[in-house]
This record gives sequence, structure tokens and C-alpha cells, in this order.
Amino acid sequence: MSDKEVILTQEGLRKLEDELENLKSVKRREVAERIKVAIGYGDISENSEYEDAKNEQAFIEGRVITLEKLLRNARIINSDEIETDVVGVGATVTVEDMEFGDVTEYAIVGSAESDPLQNKISNESPLGKAMLGKKKGTVVDVTVPAGVIQYKIVDIKK
Repeated sequence: MSDKEVILTQEGLRKLEDELENLKSVKRREVAERIKVAIGYGDISENSEYEDAKNEQAFIEGRVITLEKLLRNARIINSDEIETDVVGVGATVTVEDMEFGDVTEYAIVGSAESDPLQNKISNESPLGKAMLGKKKGTVVDVTVPAGVIQYKIVDIKK
């Protein structure tokens, strides 16, 4: 199985590194203490506190493995690499919905740091993919389950 390259901005890299450090230095200790306390309650076969702590431990270890893999395969987009003449990862793009006239600003990021609620969309999302490599003023068609939505690229900035 080949490892897929993960595109990250400097901010995204910092967030993932911080999360990994927190899991390794804080969360592991907290869950280990919870397991120790739960074992002290006696029979672990019917001990829900023990079971919950072990499940949390498994989640933490899985997330640590995932984060380490993401960071190992990361390609960092530096601010000097971000272009403003065409849409690329790291750019902030203002688009206008051609049907309703709504104007929205999106940061184009790698899939590992996308957060649609914060208007950070992945370069692999339908809208992100449609805009990549396009210039200001271009109208792009985005295929969604409900049909096709057209967006006009109003502005591109770092």
C-alpha cells in the first residue's frame, strides 16, 4: 500500500503537530491513570470504567498512528509558493454563486486540514477540484448530487 502525499499549509502542519504532542504527552497519561483507577475497582470483566478507558486508549493510539503517517507524508505549502494568478492550495478564493449571487470566501487546503464550517475546503472537494488552476473571472461548473452549480472566481489571494 503506497502512502499518499498529504498537502498541508504551515498552519495545518502546526495544528497536527500540536495535536500529536498533546495526545502523546497528555492524553496517554490521562487514559493510563483512568485504566489504573478502574483496575483498582476489582473485577475488570464487568467494569464499564475499565472498558471505556481501554476504548479511549485504542482511539488515542489509532489517532497517533494516523497523525504520524500524515506528518511523514506531508508536503508543506509555504506562503511564497502560493500564487494569486491561478487557484492553488494555500490560496484564499472569493467565489460568487451564479444562480443566487451569494459571495463566499474559501481557503483551499489539503484534505487533512479541511474544515467546511471554517470555509476551509479541500483541493479534492468538488468545488476545490473545479477551481484548481483557474484564473480570476473564470466560471466553473461543480457537479453536486442535486445537479450542477456554477461559481465565478471573483478574487484569488494569499
